[in-house]
Amino acid sequence: MTQLAAEVLGLTVDRVEFQLGDTRLPRAPEAGGSGLTAALGSAVHNTCVALVQRFLALVSGDPNSPLHGCAIEDIVASDGRLARADDQSRGESYAEILHRHGLDELTADGNSAKPRGGTGVLVGSLAVTALGRFGQKLAGASHITVPASAFGARFAEVRVDPELGVLRITRIVSVTDGGRIVNEKLARSQIIGGTVGGIGMATLEETITDPGSGRVANATLGDYLVAVHADVPDIDVAFAGEPDPSNPIGTKGIGEVGLVGVAAAIANGIYHATGRRIRSLPITISQLL
Repeated sequence: MTQLAAEVLGLTVDRVEFQLGDTRLPRAPEAGGSGLTAALGSAVHNTCVALVQRFLALVSGDPNSPLHGCAIEDIVASDGRLARADDQSRGESYAEILHRHGLDELTADGNSAKPRGGTGVLVGSLAVTALGRFGQKLAGASHITVPASAFGARFAEVRVDPELGVLRITRIVSVTDGGRIVNEKLARSQIIGGTVGGIGMATLEETITDPGSGRVANATLGDYLVAVHADVPDIDVAFAGEPDPSNPIGTKGIGEVGLVGVAAAIANGIYHATGRRIRSLPITISQLL
């Protein structure tokens, strides 16, 4: 969110402060459901655009401003200032505009809009205050109901010992259409995390219930097995596709999609290696012998 705000306002990220998930702030969505970036990010984008429009409203009718007569399509925001798109030497910083008009700050509100051509509803609000020292304070609230729109393909290479039934996953390739990837490092980590979860789902994770009491018998990490470093092979992550036109920042959710399909790819690899089609998880040695 900090990165998106800085991009629209033409600031460096160290001049933007974003706040979310604090009890002093309005209610906001959880960081889940593959919807936070698209919904809250759209609110951030739209609010920052509204803030730039408020600055333009101050200067467009001011004959002393180099931005006199400009509309938002006529300007660019960069280096903490607004400048004419056709001549970027003519412009003013946010601080200069505030100072000349005797203001300490400008505040704008914005909402995330309903996706174009979709049935999901994005309802939210975000308040942005621009301070004379170029610091931005953001506080957000948003409720989301949005259809999933990301796609992915998973490829797994496996090896099975024909005598012992020991399974080893040697390589996984994960390709995801996540729309516009705002931060590739974070997005790649998200997909890697989902892939590791898929390895655990396919080979280790099983809830055991006591038949007498109905209680979960392996309710601790000492008994419930999850994938660790030794279980994780080389993971290649790639992104494909184009920005999603249904929201102004072009993103899609990539939370769950990193996990979906991993277990199926591993099971298909086992089928191609052994001819044995396994349809229950986790895949155990007894199933492979």
